[in-house]
Amino acid sequence: MVARVRTVAFQGIEAVPVDVQVMIAPGKVNMHIVGLGDKAVAESRERVQAALHASGLSMPSKKVTVNLAPADLPKEGSHYDLPIALGLMAALGAIPGDMLSGYVVLGELSLDGTIAAVAGALPAAIGANAEGKGLICPFACGPEAAWAGKDFDILAPRSLIAIANHFRGTQVLSRPEAGIHASARDLPDLADIKGQETAKRALEVAAAGGHNLLMVGPPGSGKSMLAQRLPSILPPLAPRELLEVSMIASVAGELGEGKLTDRRPFRAPHHSASMAAMVGGGLRVRPGEASLAHHGVLFLDEFPEFSPQALDALRQPLETGDCMIARANHRVTYPARIQLVAAMNPCRCGMAGEPGYRCLRGDRCRTDYQARISGPLLDRIDLRIEVPAVSASDLIRPDRAEKSAAVALRVARARTIQRERFERLGATSATTNAHCSPSVIEEIAMPDASGLSLLRDASEKLGFSARAYHRVLKVARTLADLEASETVGRIHLAEAISYRMSSERMAQAA
Repeated sequence: MVARVRTVAFQGIEAVPVDVQVMIAPGKVNMHIVGLGDKAVAESRERVQAALHASGLSMPSKKVTVNLAPADLPKEGSHYDLPIALGLMAALGAIPGDMLSGYVVLGELSLDGTIAAVAGALPAAIGANAEGKGLICPFACGPEAAWAGKDFDILAPRSLIAIANHFRGTQVLSRPEAGIHASARDLPDLADIKGQETAKRALEVAAAGGHNLLMVGPPGSGKSMLAQRLPSILPPLAPRELLEVSMIASVAGELGEGKLTDRRPFRAPHHSASMAAMVGGGLRVRPGEASLAHHGVLFLDEFPEFSPQALDALRQPLETGDCMIARANHRVTYPARIQLVAAMNPCRCGMAGEPGYRCLRGDRCRTDYQARISGPLLDRIDLRIEVPAVSASDLIRPDRAEKSAAVALRVARARTIQRERFERLGATSATTNAHCSPSVIEEIAMPDASGLSLLRDASEKLGFSARAYHRVLKVARTLADLEASETVGRIHLAEAISYRMSSERMAQAA
């Protein structure tokens, strides 16, 4: 007799069906697990045997063979423990085998028979719901799995004994409730920053249109403080975005207590991060910082200190919104629609261009330091601003600046205008100006006659690339949306070009 239990393997955020087949036959007493499993799958044999013994069920004195089909699909992780154990229990007659046919099962077993949390419960639940099946998962994963659907059948037991009693009818497992973290109320506020009005304006524009931003200034000028306050003016995640972000976090094992949050991700990796840590990879091809920042902000402080390989690996995600990780035997794609925010000093000394300071190395210090950032990567940054040192008069000023709540209202209104516009045009893949296609931006950001003349002159004098031309239009469209203007005027283009001019000068230095 062969007992069958359905589980999943993960390829990116996609849950691929896996059939766990358990057969008990005469032969040498042993338990074999086949099907191209990794070390964690091979070690599940010991965990399953100990958990069954702790639950009062002894292993049969026969040969036990466990096959994970399809056999040519790599199996990774400890979530195969529970389906293997339930398959064994069904083969032994401890639970009815036909009752397992309607469920997808995943979970890690402890030696005492309790079921530990695993990564990927949300993608597995969504995949199971699409197949018309229920889900059996650890108790700690129940709140995130419940987001897959209101009428979706979910069993979240704490132990093997609990699931066995449920199928026997002696205990009823209640359906878990979808968990969500309360909205954060202690986010850093823009009112804490004194001075830097130009930088705050650029931060608002970046938030309104989802544009990439580079801040250049001496140490202590407030670049990191500005970036850390960007989440306080960003709108919450839409329902579709919430599920996408949560699926990536679930696969990475970063959903705390199985609860989802509508707060946009804000990732700030250290500048020692490798290319695999940035875009994903490793032995099990886990998502990197770019994917974990999907629909949120990736903040890179000390921008030139990152390795050139790690920085240039971001060029594809910034353009396509995906991280494609290719290996010899398979390929995995993680979504990575990110807003890049970077901060850097103007030179290695950090004080180039400041009044009263003269670098001993001269202009070479600035040129060599800024040359660490490639021109193609700079071309993908929409806004580049200078953040000068804050004066003592700004610090002494008693009045507080505008609060984040007021700025967030303007950002939300601008994003609503963009979303409704894209819905009318049928461009549902874009939600912000920064992520719409060139053909769409040429249609919605066609400037008036004076603005077109200014754009033509600036393109010729500054040598804009085709990408830079369209990105200037995107920023100008965002500036018009902040003013609720239907047309893109000369004043909007002039401000958009001013943000781009510094970037062009930096590209020439590089």
